[in-house]
Amino acid sequence: MNIARSEVGYREGYSGGHWDNSQKFSPAVPGLEWSDEQPWCSTFVSWVFQEAGARDLAPVTASCLEGVSWFEDRGRFSEYPAVGAVVYFGAGGGSHVGIVTSYTADTIYTVEGNTNDSGSAEGDGVYRKARSRKSSYVYGYGYPAYPEGLVVADPGWKGRKGVTYFGQEASEDDLPSGGNSRPDKPAPSGQVVIDGLPYGPGAEGDHITRLGRMLVAAGCSAYAEGPGPVWTSADAASMRKYQLKIGDTGSEADGIPGKLQLTRLKREFGKAA
Repeated sequence: MNIARSEVGYREGYSGGHWDNSQKFSPAVPGLEWSDEQPWCSTFVSWVFQEAGARDLAPVTASCLEGVSWFEDRGRFSEYPAVGAVVYFGAGGGSHVGIVTSYTADTIYTVEGNTNDSGSAEGDGVYRKARSRKSSYVYGYGYPAYPEGLVVADPGWKGRKGVTYFGQEASEDDLPSGGNSRPDKPAPSGQVVIDGLPYGPGAEGDHITRLGRMLVAAGCSAYAEGPGPVWTSADAASMRKYQLKIGDTGSEADGIPGKLQLTRLKREFGKAA
């Protein structure tokens, strides 16, 4: 995503009074040299993965339709967004493509090549775009097999190794550092230590009060009084309400915070603490 964003503002060639699809990406991708002066949105995506040293995680193609087939053949295509997913647009996904950087319940945020301010599939450069998540123009999403794991909105991917499920919204702040989305949690019902501070049964400190205040601000209070500096069952019940609110279930919603859950809570409601 950093590589894709670094190209925002790049413009293709201009000749004969119009944009001409001449660009730097095709000549730089082995096997796609022929695609210069052709529509280049898919070539741009291939170039980004190549530059990231991840050429094998996405299709090397100038065709959006071939890109869709590549992900489908590997069982990694979804109708739901993911952070870092390759999003395909139009009938059969064959019209246009970009890279998802974040999503909310209503919007996907992307970096796309060969588009413009209006979001055309035949534009003039690399742009950041905000598009309706529920638009019929969005065909679906290819999920690269990132070794760090994925943050996805697809409920069908819950429980897969390395997958974090955030159904409503997610950004790079929610990305796993690798594998388990809750690396600090040794046992579902035990105490955890996150950034040097304990949470769960037996935990005490001002940080427990701050956690409670954030949970209250998030609309997830189960407190009859408080919150206070000593962990109680009300803290666990409030935390579980928040976990369920953001779409976590099962062992991920047991009332004990995980690192990514706490990071998100702080980002959204930290001022309340």
